[in-house]
Amino acid sequence: MSEVLRLENVSKRFGGVVVADDINLSIEAGHILGLIGPNGAGKTSLFNLVSGIVRLDAGAIYLNGTPVHNLPLYRRARMGIARTWQNMRLFHTMSLFENLLIAARDYPGERVLAVLFQPGQLRAEEERQKEKALAILTRVGLATSADKRVADLPFGQQKLAALARTLMNDGACLLLDEPMAGVEGRAYETMQNVVRAEAGAGRAICVVEHNISFIKELCNRAVFMASGKIVQTGTVHELLESESLREIYFGVR
Repeated sequence: MSEVLRLENVSKRFGGVVVADDINLSIEAGHILGLIGPNGAGKTSLFNLVSGIVRLDAGAIYLNGTPVHNLPLYRRARMGIARTWQNMRLFHTMSLFENLLIAARDYPGERVLAVLFQPGQLRAEEERQKEKALAILTRVGLATSADKRVADLPFGQQKLAALARTLMNDGACLLLDEPMAGVEGRAYETMQNVVRAEAGAGRAICVVEHNISFIKELCNRAVFMASGKIVQTGTVHELLESESLREIYFGVR
C-alpha cells in the first residue's frame, strides 16, 4: 500500500501549552489508524493542523507526497483531505440533502467563468452531484430523510449525516473526530460498516475515538498520545496490554 498522509516533526504550541510536540506518523492507503489518549492529549489539535484550521509552528505535512502544510484549508480539502468534527458542525436549518451538496470536493459552480460560459457542463455536474449525494445517503440509511431539516433528525442520524457529508469529498484522506460519541444500535453498525468499506476502497483513515471497542474492531494500528506527544505506537492489542498506558488512560494497574 502507498503512503497517503505523512507528518514529519510537526510541532504546535499556544503560549505555554504544547498541543503537538515533534509528531511523526504516517497512514497508508486502505489503513485505519486509531488515535487514542486522554482529553487534552492533542488529538483534535493534530486534525486541525492536518486539515488547515491551524498552522503549524514547525515540521511538514505531506498528502500523497505533496507538501500541504503551507496551503489554506480549502486547497487541502480540494486535494482530498476530509474530516468530521466532535460537534458535527452541520447546517441545522438546511435539509440533509443540501448539507451534502455543499460539501462536493470541487464544484465548478464556485468558479465565475464556469457559470458564465459553461452552463451546460455546470448543469450536468449538478445532476451528478445530486445522484452522488443520494447514493451516499442510501449507503448510510438516510435516503428517506433527505428532505428533512438536519435539526429534526435524531442525534445518531446527525452523526451519520456528518460522516455522509465527508464522503462527498472522495479524496484519499479521511479524518474522523469521535464519530461514535453518543452513537449506538443501528447507527453504530452503519458507521462501522461504512468506515470499513471506505478503507477497503483505498482511503487512508485516521480515527480519534474514546470507544475502544470501535478502535479494536476497525484499526490496523493505533497511536497513544498524551500532552501533545506520541507516547507509544503499535497494534491496538499491544497498546491495551501496555501496563503504563493502562495506568495513564484506563486507570488500572
